[in-house]
Amino acid sequence: MPKQKTHSGSKKRFKITGTGKIKKQQAGMRHNLEVKASKRKARLNQDKVVSAPDAKVIKKLLGH
Repeated sequence: MPKQKTHSGSKKRFKITGTGKIKKQQAGMRHNLEVKASKRKARLNQDKVVSAPDAKVIKKLLGH
């Protein structure tokens, strides 16, 4: 059986940490930034760790 290909969209959106957790960029930093408070923009700009049930699916897509 052939190897499973890595999902191209997922490899652009997610990064795997050294401990095996999956990080993603939070939504909400693309537009309307002048409306948002500096505090909110700083929070949204941080990477977030994906929840365990979602991480299981993402790891499959990434081929891990």
